[in-house]
Amino acid sequence: MTTESERGIALVTGASRGIGKAIAVHLARAGYDVAIGARTLHDGEVREHSSTVSASNTSPLPGSLESTASLVVAEGRRALPVYLDLLDRTSLGSAVTTVLERWGRIDVLVNNGRYVGPGHMDQVLDTPVELLDRHLEANVMAPVVLAKLVLPAMVERGSGVVVNLASSSGTMDPTLPAGRGGWGLGYGMSKGALHRVAGLLAVELGERGIMAYNLSPGFVATERIALDMAEFGFDASRGAPPDVVGAVAAWLVTSPEARERNGQWIEAQEVCRDLGLLPGWPPDRTRATDG
Repeated sequence: MTTESERGIALVTGASRGIGKAIAVHLARAGYDVAIGARTLHDGEVREHSSTVSASNTSPLPGSLESTASLVVAEGRRALPVYLDLLDRTSLGSAVTTVLERWGRIDVLVNNGRYVGPGHMDQVLDTPVELLDRHLEANVMAPVVLAKLVLPAMVERGSGVVVNLASSSGTMDPTLPAGRGGWGLGYGMSKGALHRVAGLLAVELGERGIMAYNLSPGFVATERIALDMAEFGFDASRGAPPDVVGAVAAWLVTSPEARERNGQWIEAQEVCRDLGLLPGWPPDRTRATDG
């Protein structure tokens, strides 16, 4: 893609914790200054993060843009926290405008953030239609809006990368119902819709220097999986570390070999293992668990 001296600016959504945080750190390690977007600016902020309509959970989750920024700076790169709510299109435009006003460009967009809240682990008959709308707005339309905001300048410069975080939930049916090891309709259908974007960008804009990828993390042991998902049948101890996805994201935006996969589906755990991108993982060098 680019040499380290030419690397520029990345914008990562959902970067207050988990996979987004890991991607931000690994991009910084690869030489990028990183704008990080999310709703949680400071540690201890409270928001609804229950995955079901039958309960409420507003206990603070670990992580914030403030703490992620400190990790980026520790890698020797600049960090720019920007408030970004995937359900508020005005905030998307404001976030991009802030990055452009401060830093002048965006070379890499990582659409990692997704809808967090009720409906994620509810079965079809228990899920209000408006919660399905929220999944589609946050998981599909917000990434498209962000892409349309940054792509024109990328095309003008003749280079740019869009990475959309994918999920096998959008390609297959669960073996169990939502709440008992499966997932809800909103998550599956919204991820399925998002998966169409990278390939179309590659077809339409690949010859103009745009790279786009679906990056599938597999089952990853994030903070929220550990705190919220055990009751729904997900065991965080079986997950790969978020650094696996971070390492592969950095490889996608820096490696010339990645250009051959433009528009394709990238299995993070498989690529990380096969290329040895994260020293010591997997510990026994056997195939990592896919989710």
